[in-house]
Amino acid sequence: MEERMGVFVCHCGTNIAGVVDVKRVAEELADYPGVAYSTDYTYMCSDPGQNLVKDAIKKHNLTGVIVAACSPTLHEATFRRAGTAAGMNQYQVEIANIREQCSWVHQGDKEAATSKAIRTIKVMIEKARLDEALEPISVPMTPRALVVGGGIAGIQAALDVANAGHEVILVEKSASIGGHMAQLSETFPTLDCSQCIMTPKMVEVAQHPKIKLMTYSEVDDVSGYVGNFKVRIKKKAAYVNRDVCTGCGLCVEKCPAKTPSEFDEQLADRKAIYTPFPQAVPNKPVLDAEHCTYFLKDGKCGICAKVCPLDCIDYEQKDEFIEVEVGAIVVATGYDLYPIENLGEYGGGKYPDVITGLQFERMLSASGPTGGEVLRPSNGESPKEVVFLTCCGSRDTENHLPYCSKICCMYLTKHAMLYKHKVHDGQAYVFYMDVRTGGKGYEEFYTRAAEEDDVLYLRGKVSKIFEEDGKVMVWGVDTLSGKKIEIAADMAVLGLATVPNKAAAELANMLKIHTDEWGFLSEAHPKLRPVEALAPGFYLAGAAQGPKDIPECVAQASAAASKVAALFAESEYHREPVIAVIDEDTCAGCRVCISVCPYDAAEFDDEKKVARIKEAICEGCGACIAACPSGSAQQKNLTDEQLYKMVSAALEV
Repeated sequence: MEERMGVFVCHCGTNIAGVVDVKRVAEELADYPGVAYSTDYTYMCSDPGQNLVKDAIKKHNLTGVIVAACSPTLHEATFRRAGTAAGMNQYQVEIANIREQCSWVHQGDKEAATSKAIRTIKVMIEKARLDEALEPISVPMTPRALVVGGGIAGIQAALDVANAGHEVILVEKSASIGGHMAQLSETFPTLDCSQCIMTPKMVEVAQHPKIKLMTYSEVDDVSGYVGNFKVRIKKKAAYVNRDVCTGCGLCVEKCPAKTPSEFDEQLADRKAIYTPFPQAVPNKPVLDAEHCTYFLKDGKCGICAKVCPLDCIDYEQKDEFIEVEVGAIVVATGYDLYPIENLGEYGGGKYPDVITGLQFERMLSASGPTGGEVLRPSNGESPKEVVFLTCCGSRDTENHLPYCSKICCMYLTKHAMLYKHKVHDGQAYVFYMDVRTGGKGYEEFYTRAAEEDDVLYLRGKVSKIFEEDGKVMVWGVDTLSGKKIEIAADMAVLGLATVPNKAAAELANMLKIHTDEWGFLSEAHPKLRPVEALAPGFYLAGAAQGPKDIPECVAQASAAASKVAALFAESEYHREPVIAVIDEDTCAGCRVCISVCPYDAAEFDDEKKVARIKEAICEGCGACIAACPSGSAQQKNLTDEQLYKMVSAALEV
């Protein structure tokens, strides 16, 4: 069939046309071998621009289309739809990136930019000559979702998917759902009680007919692909028959063994058999074998079993493994705080009156270790002067972490305000680098703290904290006045950086989800696909992706849930066919492709003694193609022959 390529060069306003001579590009390419039509337009992605492409396909009987514009990540799907509407196979529509890869990197050199644009388009013309007409790969769909993490993001995602009519399995490693939000006293900027918001949602999750809640459980293994994931979940031994237990609390009351409470951030003790907090869901205890006298002393004690009226205690209980099939996975594993011990200059982990923001939250909470009173951990007295420090570990490229943790300015403002509400004659100081109030009502909240509640804000970084004569000595500087500041405080509260949950890295590796350099989960595209992972079927929600406040976590969780609901709207999932294939006639069966495939998409056919690709799993990354010593592995629409011709066009040889 005669090749009839169409070239459409976009001005993109002045993004491209301000640097590239667009009309000259279109004119020169009109004479390139195989090009039947070449034109330019101001905004090719606009409705008139797309209609121009559609009309040209029909009028000039085009066999391939090259749109010279911005990144294919941005508009490849746009022009593929236009091609399909005109009767062309969508995989014969190509994008030549002459914005990001040309005009944006050649500012001021129009001749060089124009020459490069012409060669870039020629490269894509050579590719398009050999493009095959492909069809999407259809795979069956299991309309059940797995949500990993039971904080506010995981809860919201689970409820939204379930309310859309689909089954959900919610897995939480702790004994109760709720996450960090359940630890909070109030939430900014409205100062709502966090439990008043959270508890009804937690109960709704537990009672929802479409949600299977699995607390004290962890994802142990994941295999398969979008629509057909096979997941093994480890249900940890609680040593309590929670199906029978009524949560009466008698075992907790009588247990003699104590250990620091994780929920109260080590400010109080819990029992070895415990329910994490009063509003826990499920409100049934688990037994911590590491701190239980029965396990530590060869069967001595056993009080919990003796007092339980329903014989729920089972010391022989073992971890249980459950296998489920799901079609989509939402990862909402949350965050941890940057270890306070890393901040030696602030006495982190050394001085009892230097505490974290979460510890202060527990102190403020009516159900916390101090019953809502603000007390010094060292002596139980009411602190009359408290210093709050922002950016502890954040925005410190040299010593700690370079990024902003986003929520610290606001929660420390809330802390200072609530402290003043509880200790009326107290003085609150906030050391800050920049006050960042990026949210609805946030600036007004900060202004209220500074003006109405008489919180003293000091612009500057604290250099050192140490103890002297029973006081917490804070040395810093006020950069606005240029004066050194020394405060003999009773307590210091550190706004620690947020970091990914400890389990996130292992889970991301298991799920093959990319992470950024700090360990937060990476989205497919920051603007166009902010809640999707690169691998299909995986969705991101909440602080697992990066520091976020509660409204943003909830919004992103609902966005992820909407993506899951859209995925489940069809009985089949259609995936990209631009994947690897193996020529069985030349395959030597060396299995190199199997060893390098990051998605486990390559397998060995024992009968034929050759490798083959599982179409439903392959992501078209090209690892097997680069490694194959015989050249038997090829990429559809990106074969070796195409690459040779593309390189020749780029070098003009």
